Amino acid sequence: MIERPQDVPVIPQPIERFEPIVGSGRVAALREAADRLRAALGGRIVWNINSTAAGGGVAEMLGALLCYVKGQGIDARWAVIHGDEGFYRITKRLHNGLHGSPGDQGLLGREEADHYEAVTRENLRHLGALIRPGDVAVLHDPQTAGLVPGLKALGARVIWRCHIGHDGPDEYVHRSWAFLQPSLEPSDAFVFTRAAYAPDWVPPERLRVIPPSIDPFSPKNQEMDQAVARAILVHLGLIAGDPGAGPPRAFTRGDGTIGHVERHADILHAGPLPPADAPLIVQVSRWDRLKDMVGVLRGFADYALGRCAATLLLVGPNVHGVTDDPEGASTYEQCVEVWRGLPHFQRARVQLVSLPMTDVEENAAMVNALQRHAAIVVQKSLYEGFGLTVTEAMWKGRPVVAGGVGGILDQIEDGRNGLLVRDPTDLKEFGAALCRLLGEPELACLLGEAARSTVVEHYLAPRHLGQYAELLMALC
Repeated sequence: MIERPQDVPVIPQPIERFEPIVGSGRVAALREAADRLRAALGGRIVWNINSTAAGGGVAEMLGALLCYVKGQGIDARWAVIHGDEGFYRITKRLHNGLHGSPGDQGLLGREEADHYEAVTRENLRHLGALIRPGDVAVLHDPQTAGLVPGLKALGARVIWRCHIGHDGPDEYVHRSWAFLQPSLEPSDAFVFTRAAYAPDWVPPERLRVIPPSIDPFSPKNQEMDQAVARAILVHLGLIAGDPGAGPPRAFTRGDGTIGHVERHADILHAGPLPPADAPLIVQVSRWDRLKDMVGVLRGFADYALGRCAATLLLVGPNVHGVTDDPEGASTYEQCVEVWRGLPHFQRARVQLVSLPMTDVEENAAMVNALQRHAAIVVQKSLYEGFGLTVTEAMWKGRPVVAGGVGGILDQIEDGRNGLLVRDPTDLKEFGAALCRLLGEPELACLLGEAARSTVVEHYLAPRHLGQYAELLMALC
């Protein structure tokens, strides 16, 4: 039995809070666009539908955007569809395939299509009682693609938003598109992060390119004093210190109330904890094989550990806290196996960290503290539609070492606002980049400053919302 779709609460926020960052002119232009859109919608609802409320980039982006849409008086709602184990296995296969990866190399045949359609029908049955003719439905990623024909039949205007892709389509990409194309073709519009990700059957007049953005006021990205960040990491058990000392481990929640980091992380480590002033190299991501946590571990151990005094932290969500990713547990276990195979002196300099997902905003504050305390933030993905964790670290002025793939190529200009590993499988190049930044603190500082400026210009909500307003106006 498939659960009915989940309604995710959206707390309105004023767009005016961006004025000190982007200027009053950009905010005023966005207010005017929102006024025009609100009039054009005439009370119709804008639905955003995806497959998880927490634990992934899409969920974070929706949480960061919809609050400002609602703050402008537009009725924006967020619904999360549900599936079973078989459904998520199929959609993970599609996810990997659209990245050009073989994934589990499983089938995408008639049996898989029938199961995908059955789960979709069950979700559509519930959504059909909510979505009215004329409403706009923005569907996100392969999990929602099957909803397109049914929502069109209900009279909704449908936008399908794909957050993943591959610049050079191969057999896995083509296979995934062949599975999805019949459902997607009726869409009124398609949104991709990069034009290269769109398949050739998407009509150019229905294609939009809109990169994601982050919310600088969310618990993950809001300003945080370094002393607070250290206190949170001591509390989590990641660095040495007195858990009872230091300032309160406080952060501001989306509703304006004050929260505190109280839960602990699950940590696999050996030997004494690093002191508070020891440099940390941090990768925060899902336990996803495409994020290449294993490659980060091996590259650090083989090509950086003997040349620098840093500690590596591989950080992901508790593997039971992300509902739509069936590969998380196996990827984490692979990291554990590699870690256990290291000599003791290397194991002592690597920590595998699973953060609790019970309170999503508390989890975000933990990530905020990790990224702000890090000497280097890493995102050595093998494939990446767009690196939200890259943007988060750039916003915080941290030097980033990232795989030169996909949307990351749009975010980082090598040597200006970060360092790219052109071949993310080249572990020696990766290790050399880490050692270079640790050995050249002035360069690290310059890259971090340029990174923050890049985010202010290109990757905050005012730009993102403006592009969506233009698209919605065209459909209304």
